[in-house]
Amino acid sequence: MHRYISAHLKKLFLFIILTAVSITAFAQLTPFEKSNDKNYTATYAEVIAYYNALAKQYPKQLYLINYGTTDVGKPLTLVVLSKNGVFDPAVIKKQNKRVLLINNGIHPGEPEGIDASMMLTRDLLKNKKLPNDVVLCFIALYNIDGSLNRGVSRISQNGPRAYGFRGNYRNLDLNRDFIKADSRNALAFMQIFNTWQPEVLLDNHASNGADYQYVMTLIETQKDKQNPILADYTSKTLSPELYKRMAAGSYEMTPYVESMKETPDSGIVAFLETPRFSTGYGAQHNVISYMTETHMLKPYDKKVYATYTFMQSLIDICQRDAKKIGELKKQTDAAVAQQQSYALNWALDADKFDMITFKGFEAGHKPSDISGLPRLYYDRSKPFSKQIKYYNTYKPTVTVQKPLVYVIPQAWGKIIELFKLNKVTMQQLQHDTTLTVQTYYIADYKTRPKPYEGHYLHYDVSLKTVDNNKVRFYKGDYLVYTDQPVNRYIVETLEPQGVDSFFAWGFFDSMLGQKEHYSDYVFEDIAFEYLKTHPDMQRKLDSAKTAQPKMAESAAAQLEFIYQNSPFFEQTFLRYPVGRLMQHVK
Repeated sequence: MHRYISAHLKKLFLFIILTAVSITAFAQLTPFEKSNDKNYTATYAEVIAYYNALAKQYPKQLYLINYGTTDVGKPLTLVVLSKNGVFDPAVIKKQNKRVLLINNGIHPGEPEGIDASMMLTRDLLKNKKLPNDVVLCFIALYNIDGSLNRGVSRISQNGPRAYGFRGNYRNLDLNRDFIKADSRNALAFMQIFNTWQPEVLLDNHASNGADYQYVMTLIETQKDKQNPILADYTSKTLSPELYKRMAAGSYEMTPYVESMKETPDSGIVAFLETPRFSTGYGAQHNVISYMTETHMLKPYDKKVYATYTFMQSLIDICQRDAKKIGELKKQTDAAVAQQQSYALNWALDADKFDMITFKGFEAGHKPSDISGLPRLYYDRSKPFSKQIKYYNTYKPTVTVQKPLVYVIPQAWGKIIELFKLNKVTMQQLQHDTTLTVQTYYIADYKTRPKPYEGHYLHYDVSLKTVDNNKVRFYKGDYLVYTDQPVNRYIVETLEPQGVDSFFAWGFFDSMLGQKEHYSDYVFEDIAFEYLKTHPDMQRKLDSAKTAQPKMAESAAAQLEFIYQNSPFFEQTFLRYPVGRLMQHVK
């Protein structure tokens, strides 16, 4: 009897062990993998639960850190993988290790990166394949707000069955928020980005647009906009190697498809990712930046596995070139700190292009079943592989020479806070003082007729520059010297003509409004006395009337002319409040 009980207990114990192992193995599967048709993406709760389970299983290699609070009230979770168990960014830098930051779910309806990162994290830990010289940082799910708003809003997309919404809780597209930082999500991202200071950034997406054969397309920092030191490495080494490895992994890749005309066979144009986008923001900080774009019409499982393959390829190359990437980042930081001229806007050079092989589908037009009018369609029974033009050259249209120092009045508090988050070194004036600065006046600008991401964007800004203008500044105002590695971020945000400058986003709109004016019947007498005692003003008025006949016929226009050219006119109207100093402040 004793032997029977003993044998029975042994079998029961073995069964419990096997069951526990089975449950553990099953628990390591992601929600995507558990789904029968591989057409499911994890919810926010499932994502966090999965990483928490992995963290308990691998406490020495995986660490979860919560940053800030998103607009929906939940913290932004960073998943850190470190082979030697060091999770302190300062120590990691001292150990001369690289940091690769991977962002997922900025558009939760494009969730491939969320599911692929969960699988990749598990596999790297399970197979003991963490890189020696690269610390991996995954933002588990950036747009938590949009992820919670689950539905089927991307109607042109082939899977998954349900997914999050593009806008966050404030209905902001977070991939347009990296300069203006309206969302708390963006502020938390900046904290992560500038704490860990990655050398390489990847942002995972899915595309809209034309139909073609590729599962994966790629956006990289446009070579003419990227610092030349980094551009030489990415264009000649890193990017070609990524294309090669993706092809070897059965996911041949092409540049992001933005057609020159209606269809890709007309040629495709390199995407110009300005600083409002994650990769454009990365470029401002001298970070090698990529954005994957899987094709919306491909099956969801293929999009997930293609993203997985790309991330694994990028990790492997970063490990192989870890020393070189670190050296290039230091060289670039030093060069940017000394750089004198900065481009603020770019335009496509349509006269220059490369010829690339493109695998697409024949396109045509046929009558619409709805309207009877011609509609575009792609015929997947007619694939093609042919040479097309790839337009990948941009030229600066606006450049600026940096000042020695920018002076920012403390009144513009949001700018100061963003500069602090972005590790911009600043000094504060210790007393009230009058400084001789170069001053901009906004001579002209255009404004978009409809709001874009919560702002009426300004563009086509022209300036009147006044040198040696004496301006009063006050104790606590900020001095920003332009000898810093983050000079591009400083210059491109503070120069009003920049495509994504703070001025373009409306940060300074209050200075565009005139605050004082006059009563005509009162100013008539004052203006007459002023002309009598200032004959030069009378001559200027006469010349203006001759040059502008309509002014000669308008009493109001003449009175306004006198007012605007007199000391009575407010000197701060249209004056850009940030001063440019050409010499050190004593």
